[in-house]
Amino acid sequence: MTARLADIAAQAGVSEATVSRVLNGKPGVASATRESVLAALDVLGYERPVRLRRLSAGLVGLITPELENPIFPALAQVIGQALTRQGYTPVLATQTPGGSTEDELTEMLVARGVCGIIFVSGLHADTTADTQRYEQLRAQGVPFVLVDGFSPKVQAPFISPDDRAAMRLAVTHLAALGHTRIGLAVGPKRFVPVLRKIEGFRSSMQERYAMSAEETEELVQHSLYTLEGGQAAASALIERGCTAVVCASDMMALGAIRAARRLGLEVPRDVSVVGFDDSPLIAFTDPPLTTIRKPVTAMGQAAVRALLEEVGGTPAPHSEFVFMPELVVRGSTASGPRP
Repeated sequence: MTARLADIAAQAGVSEATVSRVLNGKPGVASATRESVLAALDVLGYERPVRLRRLSAGLVGLITPELENPIFPALAQVIGQALTRQGYTPVLATQTPGGSTEDELTEMLVARGVCGIIFVSGLHADTTADTQRYEQLRAQGVPFVLVDGFSPKVQAPFISPDDRAAMRLAVTHLAALGHTRIGLAVGPKRFVPVLRKIEGFRSSMQERYAMSAEETEELVQHSLYTLEGGQAAASALIERGCTAVVCASDMMALGAIRAARRLGLEVPRDVSVVGFDDSPLIAFTDPPLTTIRKPVTAMGQAAVRALLEEVGGTPAPHSEFVFMPELVVRGSTASGPRP
């Protein structure tokens, strides 16, 4: 205990006696000094005494998937900056394969006394997941906002890109270039954004080329949201005669370019590729990637506004706020084969 007091005192720049007074709730300590001691506890990873946890009301949890996909750090940065500008401290909790689950991270954040949580691409986006976990969180009095993935079963503000419109933009662009055999590489079927992208893709292909549902079915290939997943999906689509591939993420699109090259084809001369996200640095790939820009800044700021309204006692409508994506044309798309 003495060693711990010494560590906290050194971190906070105060005496051990002052640390002891703060931890025991004794009077006679300036508020700024008290905050310094509590901040030192957080930095050193010590649990705050239960009676002092209410003083950490400025903490906001942010739970994201892995950070290998650059779109997640980009979104986390926007959300973190928006929270900081409003005087809140973001606490980033990341899910990693074999690491903590969303439920475990949520429990940890609630134990830390966060005043709210923003979930990005969490279990709310999985149509097979039990949504009761979110009702339990609401029953605990913890406000939350859900980004990427809508569920009518959860009473909370949702922030989403228009996935259907994104596919319409991609198909329209490729059709204008003369492509008629366009494939879609997406993630597992159980996720809401995947289902919406498929809906947008199918309706666009059916309207433009009068395709049947069966014909569009073979133009959709499910895989993982990784470079390897995009490579596997694109290989299958190219072997089915696709001259253009729309991918559900920029990482998958990079895999699609690799797939084309391994088949002896050039991008965009032989195969056009469209990504989704417009991740940082994606404009500098070889070739620079044509992609659908996800409105990350607008979505991140909206998520923070919605959460802080909930925290402030004026809840945002329990509905979905949908943001329009944008087509960014670069060097990975070109004219399709001539009839």
